[in-house]
Formats: sequence, C-alpha cells, structure tokens
Amino acid sequence: MGETICIIDGHPHRGKGHLCHGLAEAYKAGAKEAGHKVTTLTLADMDINFLRNPADFETPASGDIAKAQKAVSAASHIVVVYPLWLGTMPALVKAFFEQFPRGGFAIQQKGEGWPAKMLKGKSARVIVTMGMPAAAYKVFFGAHGVKGFESGILGMAGFKPVRETLIGGVGALSDKRAASLFGRMRALGAKAS
Repeated sequence: MGETICIIDGHPHRGKGHLCHGLAEAYKAGAKEAGHKVTTLTLADMDINFLRNPADFETPASGDIAKAQKAVSAASHIVVVYPLWLGTMPALVKAFFEQFPRGGFAIQQKGEGWPAKMLKGKSARVIVTMGMPAAAYKVFFGAHGVKGFESGILGMAGFKPVRETLIGGVGALSDKRAASLFGRMRALGAKAS
C-alpha cells in the first residue's frame, strides 16, 4: 500500500499557466502512478484570512483551514510548492501557515518549555521556484526564507525529515528544462519523497 500525500500548491495566482502548478501536477501524477493516495490543496482557491491577534491562534480553525487540517492529518507526507517572492514565501502562503496550526492542531503549549510537536511522524518536501539562480539564493542569502519555513513552521510542528528542492532561473526556462523538471517531480512523487 502506498503513502498518503497532501500537496499544497502555494502559487497565489489562480491562473494555471504557472510553473508551480505544473510542478505540483507532475508530482501528483508520479505519486498516483506509483499507487500513492494524493490530495491537493490549492491555496489560490481557498478562503484564507490573516491572523490579527493571538487569541485567534488558540481557537479551532473553520472552513477551508479546517479542511486543510483534515487533509494534512490524514497524510504521511506533505509537499509544499510556492514561488519565491521578495526572498520568501508569498503572503498567501504565510497566511495559510499561520492559520494552519490553529487550535493546537500542529503545535500545543503544554505548561513550561517548548510546545509539543503534534505532527510527528510526517515528512515534508518544500519545492520553491525563483528567478535568481538557486545557488545564489543559498550562498548569498543563506536561503533564509526557506530555512525559516522549514525550521520555524514545519520543524516546530514535528515534520521530519524536511527535504527541499530549489529551482532557480525560471524566468528563462526552456521547454527542455521544463520537461526535465516535470520528470524530476514525477520521480519524486513516485517515491513519495
């Protein structure tokens, strides 16, 4: 029996011509062909508000966020795909991951010390596209936006291991390279990695 995978397509634009959508679809196709069960959350189609006070974080989620929690809860592996905007994730993705842990779903404060990691036993892959070369983002910027997400959100919730795929130079993407990237995503999907 295969894995249960939840793909979070974090491109904020609803149009389907974006590389992130294609990468998410290729991952999904590879996973399904290998017998894995796949759910996709398309953030551009969800109703996601910003958290505006700490009390909201403590209350249970509702609507699309509650449905997303259910999908992630059922999954053994999640895949998060988004474009790099201004060095980090788009505001919609950040808003989702602020709402997502609500009501003790992903982290719970139990007395003193570190919060309990409520999603232990699940793995994650973060796929980020960007205009600059991926090596430049790693070397000159320390991949700070991605690293903060991996440790400060996914790691705090208990996801381990968290793997990353950084795809740079997407502004000058040739058809040949796009096909290669889609093939790579299909292979990752097949392995549920």
